[in-house]
Amino acid sequence: MTSSSHRTSSPYPPTPSARPIVVLDFGSQYTQLIARRIREMHVYSVIVPCTVPFDELVRMSPQALILSGGPASVYDPASPRADLRIFKLNVPVLGICYGLQFMAAHLGGKVESASRREYGFARLEIDRQSELLRGLPSPLRVWNSHGDHVVEVPPGFRITGRTENAIAVIENPESRMFALEFHPEVRHTEQGSEILRRFIQDICRTPANWFPGSFIEQSIERIREQVGEGRALCAISGGVDSAVAATLVGRAIGDRLTCVFVDNGLLRKGEFESVSAALREQGHLKVRSVDASSRFLQRLRGVTDPEAKRKIIGDEFIRVFEEEARRLGNVEYLVQGTLYPDVIESVSVNGPAATIKSHHNVGGLPPNLTFQLIEPLRELFKDEVRAVGRELGLSEEIVSRQPFPGPGLAVRILGEITADRLRMVREADAIVTEEIRGAGLYNRLWQSFAVLLPVSTVGVMGDARTYAFTVAIRAVESEDGMTADWAPLPAELLQRMATRIVNEVRGVNRVVLDITSKPPGTIEWE
Repeated sequence: MTSSSHRTSSPYPPTPSARPIVVLDFGSQYTQLIARRIREMHVYSVIVPCTVPFDELVRMSPQALILSGGPASVYDPASPRADLRIFKLNVPVLGICYGLQFMAAHLGGKVESASRREYGFARLEIDRQSELLRGLPSPLRVWNSHGDHVVEVPPGFRITGRTENAIAVIENPESRMFALEFHPEVRHTEQGSEILRRFIQDICRTPANWFPGSFIEQSIERIREQVGEGRALCAISGGVDSAVAATLVGRAIGDRLTCVFVDNGLLRKGEFESVSAALREQGHLKVRSVDASSRFLQRLRGVTDPEAKRKIIGDEFIRVFEEEARRLGNVEYLVQGTLYPDVIESVSVNGPAATIKSHHNVGGLPPNLTFQLIEPLRELFKDEVRAVGRELGLSEEIVSRQPFPGPGLAVRILGEITADRLRMVREADAIVTEEIRGAGLYNRLWQSFAVLLPVSTVGVMGDARTYAFTVAIRAVESEDGMTADWAPLPAELLQRMATRIVNEVRGVNRVVLDITSKPPGTIEWE
């Protein structure tokens, strides 16, 4: 889906008569988290760009509107804007961050650049007259991300919450309009889910109408409608995303689906053999394993730019799939396990969001793609995919695997990729994984892995001077990959991993720990 598309995003279909909560996307990296929190309440929600035509919005018959955050300033002439008739739909409206500023600026208030910006945690003091926040503990610790603030509220609104530097909550209960300067959708905000629940259930009075189990049936129906009597290839990586996507498509079109697991030379130690065996044990998938490692590594020779790596890998994957399609004959469709975090970091999806990096499934695809894409998981988060995988009967070995990037170890080697550097990061990564599993932490962490840095340092081994590479250990905790905190691993575990890596991985003499959260960093280094 491109930024010009107005196709709505509804990963799990509602009951037939359900009216959606519509999230208008103004470009926030966290827009999908809003829809996610609503799904957790078993309420149907869709995301549309803020520029959706008003007539189309009316046809959707929304129960309520939520205006997302975004990186722009409302007083900038080029800032994203929605049709102002949205405020006359006579449905409840909740603005979040930019959504608050948009509401204030266009309903008669005033927004200015703040002399003291608010990024990160802030202390929210709640007015007792607040209808939305009544009864919640005050102060609350909330998560902010804004450089502008409201200096005058629109007529009919009252201020019901403040932080040290900003008006943080405004309400017009008579018009059922509410707005927050902070982000309730992120886990960092205390009572954030409760605030959204109050808007959805208490103010909108929306009944439960969305159930994850229906996703499987509806996905199969949509895939059958899309593919017809055609044939498809599925790009298998060994992770839960591609396995769930393959299973859904396999159930829809049967043996007209062929799964292709490509060894691109960038997999982890023993992964090609173990994953091939695990996939075949599923019994319901027709899997072809293809060793294309030499051609990938040849194209990556001398390449150091991470975006170039991703695009080369994405292009070469497609070339391999095209060759396999020619062998099979008349294959029109390519199935990918693309998830929403892949999309939101790669392209502007439903609104003017910033591009962070190209995912090989999304921004890394070549412009001359000969396949039509099937991406049944494109609007889901990882834990939702895992839940679907369990319902489909996939093995826990596949369902519970930590995420592994499509470009593989290419984005865990900073700088040029060589056979020797691949050996070092592969061996170091295997040690990290073995020790994390041995400590019983594997399923508690979002990801844990090793990164090879293009940094050589002086060391001493056996009374001799060494000058060798540095490995960074990365371990993070996350709910969905959109944000992440570094994991405070036990000191004994870190010591054991560092000792083993230096002793067992020839060419490495130093180990460091990455304690950067996302944001400001990303989980992968490239």
